[in-house]
Amino acid sequence: MNKFATVLVLASICLASVSAQCPRIVTRAQWGARSASTAQLPIRPAPWVVMHHTAGAACTTDAACAQQMRNIQSFHMDGNGWADIGYNFLVGENGAAYEGRGWGRQGAHAPGYNDRSVGMGVMGTFTNAIPNAAARTAARNLITCGVSLGHIASNYWLIGHRQAVATACPGNAFFNEIRTWPRFNPNV
Repeated sequence: MNKFATVLVLASICLASVSAQCPRIVTRAQWGARSASTAQLPIRPAPWVVMHHTAGAACTTDAACAQQMRNIQSFHMDGNGWADIGYNFLVGENGAAYEGRGWGRQGAHAPGYNDRSVGMGVMGTFTNAIPNAAARTAARNLITCGVSLGHIASNYWLIGHRQAVATACPGNAFFNEIRTWPRFNPNV
């Protein structure tokens, strides 16, 4: 086998390994995002992951989750005056991850952490119940994916939004769940 073919095979194996760890990611174009311009994340790879819930409706289908993403983006841009949706990614209870600002972009989700974190959340309200298994798996896999792709530091710390600012987010039930996840930091 020539050198080019060997490199191609090795690259394919590496890509297959990374894609196996990543959940299905719905791009901005696929969910119908509005155009936006946001700053690059100044500290990369991000040493923090901040977990949220949207405190709104949950979604279990591609169409419903895409509509939720558009609704959240409109609220953040038109209501809050932000440059874009505040989160880097949101996850639906259909098991898909939805690109918000995306990898390597500074979010508007957790004051004091926006310039050093990836903001992830699950669409829905999780005060009394945790997200379904599909959403929890997608969120954990998205973190692993970010580490594999070099966007999240391998020694990252995970926190809930309430640890960054006075808020009920990500909901009592979901916060108790993420406290059991790898790399959760109780001492922020």
